[in-house]
Amino acid sequence: MSKHYETVFILTPVLSEEQAKETVKKFKKTLTDLGAKVLSEEFWGLKKLAYPIDKKSTGFYQLFEYTTDNITLVNELEVAFKRDERVMRYMTIALDKHAIAYAEKRRAKRKGEDVTTERKPKKERTNA
Repeated sequence: MSKHYETVFILTPVLSEEQAKETVKKFKKTLTDLGAKVLSEEFWGLKKLAYPIDKKSTGFYQLFEYTTDNITLVNELEVAFKRDERVMRYMTIALDKHAIAYAEKRRAKRKGEDVTTERKPKKERTNA
């Protein structure tokens, strides 16, 4: 059974935007080479950090959402992050069924599709 994961990482702001996107391509290739199916990727661009990291106050944010059957993929990806000096921080989480539903809604909203919720319609009150 494949598991859903979400990885966010921050690249150093010293890079140009083109260099940041090249680095993102490298990590996406690493994911696909290790057997992951990338469902979604979001390049959030240069953002201000909540606190300084290595005396830097901004960084390029990137999010990958993917599925895999390979149980060692996350460890291998994080080793690649540790070896690359352009990566300042990273975080990978396994998504549960609620997070998967939220991520699907977020993807649909980004594509401009109509997002429906599973709420029951409210009953109308009648004033008699």
